[in-house]
Amino acid sequence: MRDAAINLRALPEQRDLIDQAARLLGKNRSDFMLESACARAQAVLLDQVFFKLDEAGFREFNALLDSPPTPNPGLDRLLAVKAPWSASE
Repeated sequence: MRDAAINLRALPEQRDLIDQAARLLGKNRSDFMLESACARAQAVLLDQVFFKLDEAGFREFNALLDSPPTPNPGLDRLLAVKAPWSASE
């Protein structure tokens, strides 16, 4: 059961556009808006973790992953710092 409210204001033209699209799909405004917003949210999140490469790009990407890391003194210093929550030895 849906019990979390989401409220927003829209221009009358925007509401009418949403209502027209919802009717075409046999949905009410709330269901249409919720499905549309969730689909867009999923797309935004997937954009952060999924990327597409052609064959050449994929080979180059794998070569970079397989190659040894380049020296990074800053990262080395950071990793050498003892975490404040670590037990003293």
